[in-house]
Amino acid sequence: MLTLTLTIITIVYVLWITSFVYGFEKVKPFKLSHLEPKTKFSVIIPFRNERENLSRLLESIQSLQYPNQLFEVIFVDDDSEDNSVDIIKNSFISNGNILIISNERTSNSPKKDAISKGIKQAKYPWIVTTDADCILPKYWLDGFDELIQKTNPKCIAAPVAFNIESGFLNSFQTLDFLSLQGATIGGFGIEKPFLCNGANFAYEKATFLEVNGFEGNANIASGDDVFLLEKITKRYPKQVKFLKCEQAIVTTNPQQSWKELFDQRIRWAAKTSSYNHWFGKLTGLVVLLMNSVIIAAILLFCLGALKGSVLFYLLFIKFNIDVLLIYKAASFYNQKKLLPSVFISFFIYTFFSFYVAFLSIFKGYKWKNRPYKK
Repeated sequence: MLTLTLTIITIVYVLWITSFVYGFEKVKPFKLSHLEPKTKFSVIIPFRNERENLSRLLESIQSLQYPNQLFEVIFVDDDSEDNSVDIIKNSFISNGNILIISNERTSNSPKKDAISKGIKQAKYPWIVTTDADCILPKYWLDGFDELIQKTNPKCIAAPVAFNIESGFLNSFQTLDFLSLQGATIGGFGIEKPFLCNGANFAYEKATFLEVNGFEGNANIASGDDVFLLEKITKRYPKQVKFLKCEQAIVTTNPQQSWKELFDQRIRWAAKTSSYNHWFGKLTGLVVLLMNSVIIAAILLFCLGALKGSVLFYLLFIKFNIDVLLIYKAASFYNQKKLLPSVFISFFIYTFFSFYVAFLSIFKGYKWKNRPYKK
């Protein structure tokens, strides 16, 4: 009975991840054809105490090749305690399309409040969000514009990657993030979009207002991206797209300590129970069950209650299907050089993921130096 249960969960997991691999391939790479730019964008960037990151972001904004008259950048200051505002004001950007406004807190989610405030100020029909610790590629807005011209979407999710840094911690979380990006793109490919990243996300302002923005989930600190994706997908299931374009990849830095990584992942996991999309909830459950199976199998083997051959096959099967999805993502993001460290990361991730899921049920977290209770 025990072996049968382990086998059934493993088969379900393999089929689930295989569907993401299939979906990843179905989303074809989008190549820029250098159409004449037409779409007008309001780029909204919430920030709080980002003095260490803003110079890189501002340089990347200056390097954007998109016509200045077709976009504006709205920085929303979320009560910064450092000189972030002065850095932006004193930057070399003086083309008139940069605006700094202050956030107005109306909910338990400062970031959602900041984006909502930015959208109220936005004068253009398309909203694009990113984060203050990101670096934008020079053809970033061109990618959104061409996809809009060719497919007439209501909402566009786009790729995000970690800057590769030395050290095991950075390799570990980058591989973890690649698996999430693989699942994100795969979900779009099988027409079950359930993940996106607010660091590279775009939608029509009119559509945001039509679905009542963040209403209904403002009590959850994070999720400005996935909850909005859920709403728009429900209203316009055929007009939600993923921009699988190498020239549109936004990069950001990985967390610098294990504590920061745990806080980040707990924050991400804490919103899972509030998903309305059944597919997203079920995906989280399948992954949690499979990680639980691996941990249980290891413990049972150590206690002499499970054959070594059964444990070997479970590990072998999960490792290979996980690596296949990560390989697909690493190839697209040009990060295949991290693959040699996937073996040790695989074992640590199984316990890491289970522990984060457990903590997210009971434990709060800190974000931007603010505590949030469960």
